[in-house]
Amino acid sequence: MTPCLSTPPLLEIPFLSDIIAIRHDLHAHPELAFNEARTAALVARELAAYGLEVHGGLAGTGVVGVLKKGTGQWHGQSDGMRAIGLRADMDALPIMEISQADYGSTQAGRMHACGHDGHTAMLLGAARYLSAYRDRLDFEGVVYFIFQPAEEVGGGAQKMLEDGLFRRFPMDAVFGLHNWPGLPVGQIAAFPGPVMAGSSCFEITVRGQGCHAGMPHQGIDALVVASHLTLALQTIVAREIDPGEAAVVSVTQIHGGDALNVIPEAVVLRGTIRTLRPEVERRVEQAVMRLGAGIGQTFGASVEVSFLERYPATINHPAETALCQRAAAQAIGGENLRTSAAPSMGAEDFAYMLREKAGCYVWLGNGDEAGSAGAYTLHNPRYDFNDAAIPFGVTYWVRLVECALGAAAQR
Repeated sequence: MTPCLSTPPLLEIPFLSDIIAIRHDLHAHPELAFNEARTAALVARELAAYGLEVHGGLAGTGVVGVLKKGTGQWHGQSDGMRAIGLRADMDALPIMEISQADYGSTQAGRMHACGHDGHTAMLLGAARYLSAYRDRLDFEGVVYFIFQPAEEVGGGAQKMLEDGLFRRFPMDAVFGLHNWPGLPVGQIAAFPGPVMAGSSCFEITVRGQGCHAGMPHQGIDALVVASHLTLALQTIVAREIDPGEAAVVSVTQIHGGDALNVIPEAVVLRGTIRTLRPEVERRVEQAVMRLGAGIGQTFGASVEVSFLERYPATINHPAETALCQRAAAQAIGGENLRTSAAPSMGAEDFAYMLREKAGCYVWLGNGDEAGSAGAYTLHNPRYDFNDAAIPFGVTYWVRLVECALGAAAQR
């Protein structure tokens, strides 16, 4: 294997404290999907200070920084210069934070419960390092630093694509990462094929006949129908899907009724379906509709079912995954690289980018020790991104640029 690094394995980052301070600032000021105005302004300001070309406004609050190195001419297209994109997400979640940190959320009901503050900070750190030390680093070409809004909801990646991300910033491949609680700090998981599930949402409206709660025989109890349906939906994965396939059906909301002495006319159930393959998703949806119709008929109620696809499955491309594995091995050592793992049934809208452009999405260890900063799972109100992971994330991004755009890659 041709080596692709020009500096020692783990980078010495003289401005590491600045990057950690940025992470803490972002954590203290979380912003929800498509409202990341303060975050976007901070990102743009930092990129400009690093000497990068800055473009804003994609998907509303998205920001792209451009770093060019080499003798190629730039005329709005790659013109023979190889180019890659590195993506970080910026949005927070509508969760009330439980934290003892002095940089805890200042916005009630909002928090960075998924580590996007850390993702943004690490990519800023990589942009600063690559710009400051470009003369001593082995790469030539164009690096696009993509700061994306609305990963959690709203499909910010798709919105950026609709706003011309790949057209305005032509690149050969695109790469992403996510911190991963349960994976030790200093480790990276990079494997080909499905890495995150595709997700769709369902809404089921059960319509019965409202009546007095003391006289249930005079109506059709939509809550009883909804309860039977909730339990029946759990049999889809257990009894209708091949055990070798991955699928999840979860009812996450039940809404119905306003008074203690009234059986409501209608009840609404909502939830999510997660699969790794579209054909499995279709089979699950068919089963949801069949069970809804059958149980409704059994009790004399009507049942309406609708679906909304949220994100497709996140599927890594083989060649780009191999590149990421090589970069990770150079950054953290081969013994800390995991080249196989079970895909997560969480969803990720980076899938939209990978559906249009070759690339790879890796997991970066956030810690696995009880009581550590990485002890809590994603979307937990006590979760916090682990600052100890920042040097590893920055180093990985830099090594990836060298591996993709370095002299060895050009041969």
